[in-house]
Amino acid sequence: MSIEAGLLRKVPGVDRVLAASTTLIDTFGRDAVTHAVRTTLDDLRHAIRSGSTAEVPSIDALGTRVAALLSAADQRSLRAVYNLTGTILHTNLGRAVLPRAISERIDDILYSPANVEFDIAEGGRGERDDHLESLICELTGAEGATVVNNNAAALLLVLNTLAHDREVPVSRGELVEIGGSFRIPEVMARAGCQIAEIGTTNRTHAKDYRGAISDRTALLLKVHPSNYEIAGFTKSVSDVEVADIAREHNLPFVNDLGSGSLVDLKRWGLPHETTVAEAIEAGANLVTFSGDKLLGGPQAGFIVGDRALVAAVRANPMKRALRVDKITIAILAEVLRLYRNPDQLAQTLPTLRHLTRATSEIEALANTLAERIGARLPGVTVRAASCTSQIGSGSLPVDLLPSHALELIPEREGEAHLQRVRQHLLQLPRPIIGRIQSGTLVLDLRTVDDPEGLLANILADPSP
Repeated sequence: MSIEAGLLRKVPGVDRVLAASTTLIDTFGRDAVTHAVRTTLDDLRHAIRSGSTAEVPSIDALGTRVAALLSAADQRSLRAVYNLTGTILHTNLGRAVLPRAISERIDDILYSPANVEFDIAEGGRGERDDHLESLICELTGAEGATVVNNNAAALLLVLNTLAHDREVPVSRGELVEIGGSFRIPEVMARAGCQIAEIGTTNRTHAKDYRGAISDRTALLLKVHPSNYEIAGFTKSVSDVEVADIAREHNLPFVNDLGSGSLVDLKRWGLPHETTVAEAIEAGANLVTFSGDKLLGGPQAGFIVGDRALVAAVRANPMKRALRVDKITIAILAEVLRLYRNPDQLAQTLPTLRHLTRATSEIEALANTLAERIGARLPGVTVRAASCTSQIGSGSLPVDLLPSHALELIPEREGEAHLQRVRQHLLQLPRPIIGRIQSGTLVLDLRTVDDPEGLLANILADPSP
């Protein structure tokens, strides 16, 4: 008998390994464990036939392999990470961080039936927007409000409702593309309306709007430029001017505001961003904006403004396909309630806390962490350094905030060594995501809320 044949005869059967795997079966289920055992034994037989192994592991050792296989398969793809990129509202990392305190308030909603579309006072069917509309109107000055699953959906729904098979004049400087290849022209086409491009990329005048209006015009639209800014020889038409032109021609004026700021950021020494209330006051009949940008809530798209226009949007059959669920409603309600106390907002809303965090506080944290981490990462120099953060997600795209970071510099130069350091951080129990800049890995500390947890995580052994 050959050595190979002898080893293959020693490979235990599936039943023997399963009999020693009762704990795994309790955790993962018999079907999953059986599949993992068969895969493990097949891999072992392949290794024997290829000559890459000269022994058959014990039942316990095989059980360890099965457990590792099951754990890897059970690893969640969606995981909490540390956002140390320097972009506070990072689209790829979920944008706004929600206030941890609201979890207690929505606990009953998560685990119980809720009156999502049931009017308790009347004892009959209700409207899910009723849970949010009065609160939104209170904070924005709007007459009516409805909510869908994101701002792209909000704009799509508004255009499909008010401008289907008709024209919408839009400045060429506002036909933007943002992350994920989201393009205004394509959204408008999907909504069933036609663009009447006006002006040029850098200059649009009031006469351009007036000249584009015809009997096919459905509404006038302004779009927030989002993630870029045109500087130099420029001209744009203010919201007030567009509102006046729309009123002259008895047309609705829709302002796609995007960022969703409900308060004037200048109150905290930040650059001004047009608030929803200001957009309505300037004459917009409808304003659309995001819930997970400067508002600091979950992903959602708001449509606020004239009561009759909101009612028309709500009656569109597409609204059902774009509506939000009870969890989003519950979270939005709690986040919006925080705005009733603006004096405490910088403490209660993580997005605003991260935007307003004192530079001196971040610098002190950088110095402390650099000293404590430096000796524990072999082959890497760790130093504190100044840097700049950005708000992100198309909000105030050219405005930067002074911050401080840890710079991780491999002792051996080269992109390969830098990528090893980056991969090490990505394999930690809670992955750390920074940015590579000028041959260093930069970890901006502006958004760190639990420095001790971050420190323990960095010093932990990487996950298998």
